[in-house]
Formats: sequence, C-alpha cells, structure tokens
Amino acid sequence: MIRLADVYYLTGAMFAGFALLSLRDRANRKRFGNTAFWGLLAVSFLFGSRLGDLANGLLVIALVLLGGTRAMGVGAPKSTTQGERDARAKRWGNTIFLPALLIPVLTVAGTLTLGRISIGGAPIADPQQVTLISLALAIGVAFVVAMARFRPPAVAGVDEGRRLADMIGWAIILPQMLAALGAVFALAGVGGIVGRIATTWLPLGHPFAAVAAYCIGMALFTMVMGNAFAAFPVMTAAIGVPLIVHRFGGDPAIMGAIGMLSGFCGTLATPMAANFNIVPAALLELPDRNAVIKVQIPTGIALLVCNIVLMYALVYRFR
Repeated sequence: MIRLADVYYLTGAMFAGFALLSLRDRANRKRFGNTAFWGLLAVSFLFGSRLGDLANGLLVIALVLLGGTRAMGVGAPKSTTQGERDARAKRWGNTIFLPALLIPVLTVAGTLTLGRISIGGAPIADPQQVTLISLALAIGVAFVVAMARFRPPAVAGVDEGRRLADMIGWAIILPQMLAALGAVFALAGVGGIVGRIATTWLPLGHPFAAVAAYCIGMALFTMVMGNAFAAFPVMTAAIGVPLIVHRFGGDPAIMGAIGMLSGFCGTLATPMAANFNIVPAALLELPDRNAVIKVQIPTGIALLVCNIVLMYALVYRFR
C-alpha cells in the first residue's frame, strides 16, 4: 500500500538533490547555506518520524537561523538561453503545457479512484491520504512524460527545481511552520480564549451571526498568522464547533470546508503569506512588493461575502 510516508520520502529525496547540487554550485557565494538548508529539510522529510521531538525542534531552529541570517543565496544552475527557449516553445507549441495539465487531471482522477482499488483485499493507497498520494503520483507521471517528450538532460528537472526553490528561499517552508504554529495555539487554549471574547462582545445568538463571525474571523486570523491552516484550529475551537455545530446543529464537514475557503480570502490580503504574495512579486521583479496584494484584495472581499452566504445556506440544511 502506498502511504503518506512514501510521499515524504520522495519529497525528502528531492530536497536532498537540491542540497547536493547546491554544494556543487561554485557560482553561488552562499552555496553552503543553501546546502545546509535543503539538506536539513531533506532530513526532516526522510527521518523526521525517527528523530524525536528534541531533535526535530533543533532542526527547525537551525532552519530558522539559516533563513533569518540570510545565509542563503540564489544558485546559478546551467540552463538554456532565452533564444533556445523561444525556439523550443515555437517548435513544441501548446504541447509544452501537457505535463503541467496532467497534474490536476491525474490528481482528481486518482482521488476519485485510488481509494477504491484493492489488490488481494488491501487498498493500493491509504484511503485517508488518497488526495496527497494522487498528487504525488500525478507529479511523477508528469515528470516522466516531460522527460520522454522533450528529452532534456537527466538532471535538468532537479536543477530547475533547485533554481525555483532558491528564488523562493526560506519562505518555502512557511505553510508547514504556520500550520504547526496553529496546532500549538490550539493546544495552548487560544481558541477557548478567543471564543469567550467573541461570545462576550459579539451578538452571536443567531445562526447567521455565528457563520459571519466564523468566516470573518478565519479571514482576519489568517491575515495575522499568514496561513489558513494556522487559523483553522483556533477559530474552529472558538466559534465553529461550540456555536455552529453544537448550539445551532450545523454540519461540521460543510463548516470546515467553507471555513478554510474563508481563511484563504485572508491569505490574498496579507504580506504574512510571503510565499504567496511577496515571493511572486520578487520573482516577477515588480517595483511594488505589495502589488500582488493590492490587486487581490477586492477579489478576497468578494469571495468572503460569497463564502458567508454559501455557508449559511448549506451548513444548517444538510445536518
């Protein structure tokens, strides 16, 4: 059976490749910092479950220090020239997008089918993690198709992945770090404190008020934390479960799904989500590093309103 751990091993192998190629990149003055960062991240994915809490904590601190002290730089892997890329784009036409389009198609197909396929009575993929496993398999298939179709050098995929990862830098681990921070906040009882404040100062006696407070709270807390996964356990413990589910009898699955979408509306409007908003501005070399956020804010507000209406229409109907 394919497990989530197998996906972690594959991801760890990728980061290990980044580390090795960074070590060989003498054109990067900070190659040892890059090597250490990607190497430690590889160790986390490959051996994190065996290291123990203390070792994993020290590993995270080391990653933070490497990122915070600007020990990383952008590598200079060998690549094609702009003229070569233009010529190849003209030669291949729209088929150049085939590998990228395969990923979402195969992920959805795998999500709908892998959990139901068994060999000898055992499922071929962990039914609880079928979406992430499908995504990993889809990426693998797309990679093989790209290599067979375009025939680049064998190491080109890893080298280009390293180039992009170097440009993103330490922000690449923000989602995991902030999700872990949300879990820490939940264990520390922050959700209960926020819930007591909300019920004391907000008029939450009506089902719609609870939905509005939950969705808006998800967006605002995401803006503070930088990640909806960090906001989710706090706001769900504060408002979602005690009010929407227990007091008014709402459906927890619908609440959670639309609640996360509400949090993502906050992601569109905060510089704390650096990997989504600040890094793209840097990659595109925009003069205003907040340009992406400014464009996204109206969309975020409109989507948040839609999510509030949608949750109120559905969460109490299918309980």
